[in-house]
Amino acid sequence: MLREAAFDDLNALLELYLHLHEESIPEDGEQLRSAWEQIIGDPNHHLIVNEVDGKIVSSCVCVIIPNLTRGVRAYAFIENVVTHADYRCHGYARECLDYAKSLAQKENCYKMMLLTGSKDPATLRFYGNAGYNSSDKTAFIQWL
Repeated sequence: MLREAAFDDLNALLELYLHLHEESIPEDGEQLRSAWEQIIGDPNHHLIVNEVDGKIVSSCVCVIIPNLTRGVRAYAFIENVVTHADYRCHGYARECLDYAKSLAQKENCYKMMLLTGSKDPATLRFYGNAGYNSSDKTAFIQWL
């Protein structure tokens, strides 16, 4: 089942993020709870999840960013695309990305952007097959 995350999904998402790049679950404290409430309460921040038999197995984040250029059309940014290792290659992440695309289209976004740190050819092929390209723009990252 494809849907947006609910308030009670926090622990399941933190477990899923162990299959992304996290090595541990953050300490349950004020910082975590505050960030979660901000994410859930932001109408432009869409945390998309895909459930199988009641378990969240895949997810992505789609943030709609208001914009003053391109005819005052927003754009969408995709982040934290992840699928539980036991559920990969079944189309669950692709369904999350398709859901994000439908949100972006509904909001009249003129583009969607996605960054990945992966150099794995299969991962890059996955994003290419999902409609993303790596030739239109050059990304620069400054880690803080």
